[in-house]
Amino acid sequence: MNETKHKILALVKEDLDAIETALEENLNPYLDLVAQIAKHILFSGGKRLRPLLMVLSARICGYNGNYDKTFSTIFEYLHAATLLHDDLVDQARFRRGNPVAHSIWGNAPAVLVGDFLLARSLTIAAKTELPDVIRIVAEITENMSQGEIHQLMKKGCLDLTEKEYLEVIRRKTAVLFQGTCRVSALISGASKEKEAALSDYGFNLGIAFQMVDDLLDYTLDTDILGKEVGADLKEGKLTLPVIYSLKAANTKDRIQMEKIIENKDFSVNDFETLIALMKKYGGQKYTEKLAREYVGNAKDSLAVFKNSKTKEILLMIADYSLTRNM
Repeated sequence: MNETKHKILALVKEDLDAIETALEENLNPYLDLVAQIAKHILFSGGKRLRPLLMVLSARICGYNGNYDKTFSTIFEYLHAATLLHDDLVDQARFRRGNPVAHSIWGNAPAVLVGDFLLARSLTIAAKTELPDVIRIVAEITENMSQGEIHQLMKKGCLDLTEKEYLEVIRRKTAVLFQGTCRVSALISGASKEKEAALSDYGFNLGIAFQMVDDLLDYTLDTDILGKEVGADLKEGKLTLPVIYSLKAANTKDRIQMEKIIENKDFSVNDFETLIALMKKYGGQKYTEKLAREYVGNAKDSLAVFKNSKTKEILLMIADYSLTRNM
């Protein structure tokens, strides 16, 4: 196991256990089918990074209430809802190494349980009795939907720019991390300075996290990915390592890369060729470099907080986002 991950898990074990309990206790479905589908996506190996970030961010702000674990479920339910919807939109077959929900229960139940989880997250957000929290959760939902639509509109487009890519991952991923950390400051009654610092931490961490996630698609180890090799490309998603490589490539190599990308039934050998060409033009290294810069920004944003065990964990999570393999 990654050494940093091992250290983090040891330090937050009690928090993660409490989050698991909260996720189970606050689901409250009326129908057994809803429970089955929701639990399939919720308890199939997720890292719980988003609810953990909320708990830690609240703690670093001095939160002393009893509802941090309950409120943390807002963001895991919201995340799980988007996964149910995304898997259907992308026509995915696997999620975290398991068959996707719609392949088991059908498209309509999967969509509707996704809707239920979105509503559940808003219901729990309302329990904070803070209008700003409800607004942030609603805005996250809006942004994530538009990010997915933007990506869908650009499906298979070989001229997708880095700027467009960054806008998509800002909406799809970064705003959820950002909102998670910012809401923690709000429920804690923290200063505007600390609220802004945690917002910046979450945003930059979210961007870096997604960039590294996109890099993971260019490995041949399906056990690590939990999905098919080359899944992003087969779904028509161009991510930064490919975007940069296509732009940097000479005409001959670009044509070869485009031919592989446009063939949704490309072979493992084709995929290996594509990876080799991406390495030739530095697509992976450029993405790693940019992700590292965002992680640096995330860590710098925590300078307003005094040194503590919680701050140390948040810094470690930022570092781990660059080295994780799952």
